Amino acid sequence: MTGNNHNELGKTLWNLADVLRGSMNADDFRDYMLSFLFLKYLSDNYEAAAKRLLGRDYPDFQGNGGRSALSLWYEQNQADVDVFEDQMRKKIHYIIKPEFLWNSISNLARTQSTELLKTLQKGFKYIEEESFDRTFKGLFSEINLDSDKLGKNYDERNKKLCIIIQKISEGINKFTTDIDILGDAYEYLIGQFAAGSGKKAGEFYTPQRISDILSEIVTLDSQDPEKGKRNKIERVLDFACGSGSLLLNVRKKMIESGGTIGKIYGQEKNITTYNLARMNMLLHGVKDTEFEIYHGDTLLNEWNILNETNPAKKMEFDAVVANPPFSYRWEPKETLKDDFRFKGYGIAPKSAADFAFLLHGFHYLSKEGTMAIILPHGVLFRGGSEERIRTKLLKDGNIDTVIGLPANLFFSTGIPVCILVLKKCKKFDDVLFINAAEHYEKGKRQNNLFPEHIRKIVETYQERKEETRYSRRVSMEEIEKNEFNLNISRYVSTAIEDKEIDLNEVNAKLKEINEKIKMSRDKHNEFLRELGLPPI
Repeated sequence: MTGNNHNELGKTLWNLADVLRGSMNADDFRDYMLSFLFLKYLSDNYEAAAKRLLGRDYPDFQGNGGRSALSLWYEQNQADVDVFEDQMRKKIHYIIKPEFLWNSISNLARTQSTELLKTLQKGFKYIEEESFDRTFKGLFSEINLDSDKLGKNYDERNKKLCIIIQKISEGINKFTTDIDILGDAYEYLIGQFAAGSGKKAGEFYTPQRISDILSEIVTLDSQDPEKGKRNKIERVLDFACGSGSLLLNVRKKMIESGGTIGKIYGQEKNITTYNLARMNMLLHGVKDTEFEIYHGDTLLNEWNILNETNPAKKMEFDAVVANPPFSYRWEPKETLKDDFRFKGYGIAPKSAADFAFLLHGFHYLSKEGTMAIILPHGVLFRGGSEERIRTKLLKDGNIDTVIGLPANLFFSTGIPVCILVLKKCKKFDDVLFINAAEHYEKGKRQNNLFPEHIRKIVETYQERKEETRYSRRVSMEEIEKNEFNLNISRYVSTAIEDKEIDLNEVNAKLKEINEKIKMSRDKHNEFLRELGLPPI
């Protein structure tokens, strides 16, 4: 059986996850399942590369008892293994010994081998330590195979892993497992695990439809969106990248439109999510030379490549996208007052780091670039330091578009959010407001955006169209009169005005109705008298 629908493998694995995890919570089981799926990808990719490299020397062997063609080659060519592995490091930048490949691991699970757990531990460690560069360093550091959540002792844990891996393997074997299907399955599972994670989902997942909006916006020609998509994006940054899905979506939109994209940059503070992002990149065919994901605190700017103070050497990005944690409470250090990212703007308040995140990304935006960031509505109207930051951005002509989205779109919160689009060299001297708060499909647990809703938002942004109760271009004079308050409903109200009532007309109609009632009653009473009945 082969799966034509790329989501079918994801659905199959998700149904297995629901059964297999038992008393384990979804967040813990997520890390095991996604790691095993990643190991399957690495193994398939490694064996395919080995087959290309060895050519006619690759054994014509279908495999049995867990042995693969590659394991047979290793056995028969031990003197050539070092040279072979050096070549594999150069070609795909990692190596995996045959005993650690997915086929070998799944065979240990199928035969209920007591060596499975030890072999997995050795395999994960080997991939991390023997990889050609830092791409795989610490990749499996958060996967605790000795966890009590798997069992109270080694035998229980080993038995549980045997069951999990055997079932996953059986599920995968029903489908063709090319890179697209494995990547789509990974994305699907991330979304499903996010749906069950509540507030924690916000740490690693941006709903696909919202991701589509941001990706479409930043891949349009920044100075003349009517021209359509850009031809090329050299560098794209997501400084709160979670599992990396938003970055991958930008890449996908560029490739689908026939454009090219250079290097992907992401930063993530949570170590588990950081590892998910690196796996996600590789699973989607992004070479390790085409992305760089950094583990560190964005607000403290711990990434060295972003700490260059010389303007001539500063790292800049053609596209910046982000879905940072909403109204994150932080403790800004005294030294941040002189930080080059916030200079001239001020520091965001302790109660909400929203503008700190925004200014971080905006600092690295190129002159011709576009930034799209998801934020809570409070950034549009809150006072104090946030008002001062907002005012400067508006006066400098950096806020291009404000998009209001419906409530309850996220797994992690039910509040409505907005998208701010920023540019350093804006073509228009007004601000486009799009109020899409009432354009959605209501769902049982959360509301949904359909393709037509996304298309309407993007086309309105692209053409800067004005539409009653939906969008409007607002002059800076009007915004200044409103004291730089960007509350969307001030400029684009979705309320329907009551029709003006003509009391004389209403009175005439009532008079006419009463006359008709009197005529009907008189006629009815006439019939009653003819029948000898009392009138009413």
